[in-house]
Amino acid sequence: MSRQPDLVITNAAVVNSFGRQNAHIVVRDGLIVRLLDATEAAPAATRTIDAAGRFVIPGGVDGHCHVAQVTGRFRTLDDYRTTSTAALWGGTTTIIDFGIPRDAQETPLAAVLHKKELTTESRCDVALHGAVISWDETVPWQLEQLAAEGVRSVKMYTTNRGTTMADGDTILKVMREMARLDGLTYIHAEHDPIISDCTEQHAQDGRIGIEHLHRTRPGLAEEISVKETLAMAEYTGAPVYFVHQSTPGAVDLVTEARERGLEAYSETCPHYVTLDDSVYGSKFPEWYACCPPMRDANTVAALKERLASGAIHTVSSDHSCYDLSQKRERTDDVRAMPHGLPGVETRMPVTFTAMTSAGASVEDFVEVFSAAPARINAVPGKGRIAEGYDADLVIFDPAEERTVDGAALHMGTDFSPFDGKALTGWPAVVVSNGSVVLDADGFQDPGAAGRFLHRNGFRQHQSTSTTGVAAPAL
Repeated sequence: MSRQPDLVITNAAVVNSFGRQNAHIVVRDGLIVRLLDATEAAPAATRTIDAAGRFVIPGGVDGHCHVAQVTGRFRTLDDYRTTSTAALWGGTTTIIDFGIPRDAQETPLAAVLHKKELTTESRCDVALHGAVISWDETVPWQLEQLAAEGVRSVKMYTTNRGTTMADGDTILKVMREMARLDGLTYIHAEHDPIISDCTEQHAQDGRIGIEHLHRTRPGLAEEISVKETLAMAEYTGAPVYFVHQSTPGAVDLVTEARERGLEAYSETCPHYVTLDDSVYGSKFPEWYACCPPMRDANTVAALKERLASGAIHTVSSDHSCYDLSQKRERTDDVRAMPHGLPGVETRMPVTFTAMTSAGASVEDFVEVFSAAPARINAVPGKGRIAEGYDADLVIFDPAEERTVDGAALHMGTDFSPFDGKALTGWPAVVVSNGSVVLDADGFQDPGAAGRFLHRNGFRQHQSTSTTGVAAPAL
């Protein structure tokens, strides 16, 4: 090498999704330039960190975050500086946010461009999804413009009528366009007529407070919506990705579709494999207001089993940073309160603890935490520790246990749904684009160093993959 490396991590137990090796990791100019066998001498560097045999994994890729999100009269309390800082504290070095129109006047393209402006304060790398609520003749052109901006996925909701819901005609037409543009369709799947009717029935009976949330949004509504959406994906030939799946039945529908050759993917969230619906009978049920809601304990156990077996492809936080004052404004009516949980900082330890307790390997964890989110979302240079990839790295000891203290986290809110839980898999050292941002001395703020990432076309990216992970653009 012509010049001294910026960083060398020595004596690392390097774990990728496809295997592990003992190695020294050599970093220069934000990239991994060499992996040396740990029996070789490590080169001198500006900074050397001895991993001392601890695991080193690729930095996390959180494919489902909501930053500075406006929904109706509520706005999450974070900004990119806050959320990206919390992500780095939690071992996530890339987040993917959504440009969702804030009202009927904002177009999908304008929503994304607005969010792109906000990303300039990010401490970690950022990509974006678009979103379409209603179809008009300008949508194909807008989707083309989004693709030119490196935004290669679009989210649509099958519920939330009157705010973010897209009707069936819109979903089908957008899917056709995304197939044409080599993009990926994201779907929030809950059958709106069932949700609306069930919620209204509970309201008429006076059972509409937060303690009844799990009864107003049954798992059947999710599974029916997944089944309908898969039919549209099969008809249009569009790859489809289902966010925050909360039932094993929904996951099994995707598995069956994949066996028929469909390009379909399941995501879940840490809370769905950790918390059950008994939380709505707890002292603070508002801590758990999210859609879909938590399911019964048997469903949670079966979902965790699907995750450990590889049937679920990614785990994302679905981070939404409301505080308790917002949550408590309307605990009497789930229709009027904001839904969503803070979770970008705790995604790593909650997921690691849940998966390893179910018998999954560290490699399995890396797959859903980093490798698959990068690959499925066509993010170049992420999700793998290999020469030429971005130097996004996390050192951790799998035996170290910490207890969650919601007040001590960094997400810009005043609670965590995992408060008081003992978890393993916390990051000790985090490297983002070659810079050490977290170590024993605490957080080292890199400033607004995060880059906006232009993603590849979906099928283009899959076709260039090596060992299951797409190669970076060099």
